[in-house]
Amino acid sequence: MAANQGPFPRTRFRRSRSGAALRNLTREVELSVHDLIWPVFVCAGTQERQAVTSMPGVERLSVDLMVDAARQAQGLGIPAICVFPYTDPALKTELCEEAWNPDNLTNRAIRAIKDAVPDIAVMTDIALDPYNANGHDGIVRDGIIVNDETVAALVKMALAQARSGADILGPSDMMDGRIGAMRDALEAEGHVNVTIMSYAAKFASAYYGPFRDAVGASGALKGDKKTYQIDPANRDEALRCVERDLSEGADMVMVKPGQPYLDLCRAVKDRFGAPTYAYQVSGEYAMIQAAAANGWVDGEKVMLESLTGFRRAGCDGVLTYFAPRVAEILNG
Repeated sequence: MAANQGPFPRTRFRRSRSGAALRNLTREVELSVHDLIWPVFVCAGTQERQAVTSMPGVERLSVDLMVDAARQAQGLGIPAICVFPYTDPALKTELCEEAWNPDNLTNRAIRAIKDAVPDIAVMTDIALDPYNANGHDGIVRDGIIVNDETVAALVKMALAQARSGADILGPSDMMDGRIGAMRDALEAEGHVNVTIMSYAAKFASAYYGPFRDAVGASGALKGDKKTYQIDPANRDEALRCVERDLSEGADMVMVKPGQPYLDLCRAVKDRFGAPTYAYQVSGEYAMIQAAAANGWVDGEKVMLESLTGFRRAGCDGVLTYFAPRVAEILNG
């Protein structure tokens, strides 16, 4: 009896699965250390480590230890790290002025890392929530997150980070028009080689909870972010947001969260062909860690399978808290 009654009746797909060598020869995508961006959290102090309880294995690090983390990343072959600040609540205001302070935690970390490890790419986050007394990504006026005033603040934030030496700016705020405004300001000031990776398709997701703990925004948040982040049901709107951000000058785009939105990753890559990234967000990370800790799944195998899924869906790379462990495994 033929194994396959289709157009190639003598094909037996199991032949190419019969051993490791044949599986390697027929593998369609590869996960590489060069596909990884490592998100890291910076806090005040010296030689300071603070565990993030909702993200087992993740710590906030003081600037000096961030430099050590950058050296670790470079040694493992990870090409980039992404810096997120844990801001002192006393510095949080309604106008978020600390966001563009040249000596805030993010900007000090950028300079320290680039001075010590100049060849690693430093990515940043551009949004106001770590600095906002209201916990939102934008400035709040009479209960409304105002778009244009927020964009003006984000431009100042972007310029401060570019002046500090950031290689990749990551606008994660989802305000309308912010990519074009940032690109114009960067060009006008001569930062022509600073890359923008836009969080172009960022959804109003329930998967962000542990991250908000890590940056200290969850307790401050008043209400939710549904008026500016994308409805999880809206695929076409997300693609329109990606198209807009590319047209305004984004060099790379991101889908966030990752695994629940693999259909968007594939659609973005197929439609636009631009460098496409996914963020394996804190909730995704925490779920894998919790299941592994309870013995319900093999944590390392699930970790690698999940990241391979991003590559198969068309992603050029992934932001993941697993980056150091994945790099260790891939490096043998």
